[in-house]
Amino acid sequence: MSDIPFFVLVRPQMGENIGSAARAMWNFGLDRMRIVAPRDGWPNQSAVALASGAGRLLDEAQLSPDLPDALGDCTYVYATTARARDLTKPVFSPEEAMRDAAARIAQGQKVAVMFGPERAGLENEDIARANAIVSVPVNPKFASLNLAQCVLLVGYEWMRASGEVVHRSDEMAGTDWAQGVEVEHLAVHYEEALDTAGFFFPEHKSASMRSNLRNMWSRMPLTRADVQMLHGVMRQMVRWAQKRP
Repeated sequence: MSDIPFFVLVRPQMGENIGSAARAMWNFGLDRMRIVAPRDGWPNQSAVALASGAGRLLDEAQLSPDLPDALGDCTYVYATTARARDLTKPVFSPEEAMRDAAARIAQGQKVAVMFGPERAGLENEDIARANAIVSVPVNPKFASLNLAQCVLLVGYEWMRASGEVVHRSDEMAGTDWAQGVEVEHLAVHYEEALDTAGFFFPEHKSASMRSNLRNMWSRMPLTRADVQMLHGVMRQMVRWAQKRP
């Protein structure tokens, strides 16, 4: 179990911004950085130059080729965005999100916060893998927020929230929360079975249907027992379909 959230930088573009984000994280005692497919490769000397005393975070950062790899062991994920999204998910302010994160971590969950690339932020496909959205309140006429600034804002709210007294609740009877990799396998299982059944039709709507399905899985608070049961449901439905004349 991690007693602090992971901060996941998704496809960051400039090493300087990664270094500044590391510095912002360390200001508030956060040292679990994950980096997904950085544009300019890794390691990056520009990141080291801007980290200014937080170089250890860069040395220990987990590098991932894609989001499923970066989020595979997490049980709850927040996606930061300054733009309205047409995805049905809980929406928190940074303050509310970090209070929620602190409570979840106290319950034994492993939590991550995603931050998008500098130019346009997270894509809907990225956010579909999150359980909730952190909506950063900014000027709608100028919604562009620097990566390190966004990390600083969320980090500050984390320090405030984690300073509050949060008592660990009793463990859920007989089960644990499902990790991201388990939910990912479940999503793939259902997509493959539904694809075989011709569910993703017509073709021009296939991508949005798949995205909506992913969004549904990430929105559901699944336990490991839930995941096992849903795998069994689909396997039984496939068997039944194959036995039909």
